[in-house]
Amino acid sequence: MFAGGTARLLVTNDGEAPLELTVEPWAETYRIQRQQTCVVVTHSPAADGSWSGTQRGDEPFQVVHRPDSVTVWANGHCFHLADPAGRPIDAADRQCPARGATP
Repeated sequence: MFAGGTARLLVTNDGEAPLELTVEPWAETYRIQRQQTCVVVTHSPAADGSWSGTQRGDEPFQVVHRPDSVTVWANGHCFHLADPAGRPIDAADRQCPARGATP
C-alpha cells in the first residue's frame, strides 16, 4: 500500500497547433493535439506526502511554458501520463509505487 501523496497536473492545448509536452527527469516527449488535455500524475516518495527537489519547496511540479512547448519536472522521479478520465497515455513504467492510481 502506498502511503505518500499523489498530485495531478492538467496540461491543455487550447492553441491551433500541436503542443510538445516534455516530462523530466526522463525527457519523455509527447504531442498534445489541439483541444486535448493530458494529466501528469506523480507520487511523493515520502511517507508523509511531502515533495522534494523543487526550487520553491514542497511542490510536486515545476513547469516551464513556451509558445510551442511545455516542460514539466515531476518530482520524485516518478510519473505517468493519463487522459482526464484516468486512462493511461504512456506505457512507460517509472517504478511508481501507485502506478495507475489517478485520484
